Amino acid sequence: MYTREKPLRRVRRMTHNQSLVLEVLRSERRAMSAYQILDALREHGLRAPVQVYRALESLLEREEVHRIESLNAFVACNHRDHGDLGGFAICDDCRTIWEFTLPEGAEITALAGSKGFETHQVTVELHGRCAGCKDSPKGR
Repeated sequence: MYTREKPLRRVRRMTHNQSLVLEVLRSERRAMSAYQILDALREHGLRAPVQVYRALESLLEREEVHRIESLNAFVACNHRDHGDLGGFAICDDCRTIWEFTLPEGAEITALAGSKGFETHQVTVELHGRCAGCKDSPKGR
């Protein structure tokens, strides 16, 4: 099973920008690019992409958000325990994300390790269509 050691560090309070970014991601419940987040927060005083990127960087470190590599987008974390190997099911139509934990028997890193590969990071992303989009007239 893939586990990672976390360094012990003091948890800092979130900044105003971090709170705004996290709130938008939680309310949208879908993957959003940094520029989509910026557009959603312009009326709250965020004007520059760097403000969003700094907030996202800190939220990633705090494991409050995840980066969806294949979309170059971000989503709020729905799990508090990051000890297990997780993944994301991504609807290609509405961009809704389902965060899940892989079963204990899913030995992805062991498979790579059997070939001498040393794994540093694992991102599992499944792409397809959610039940709502699959059953919509557009999907038929």
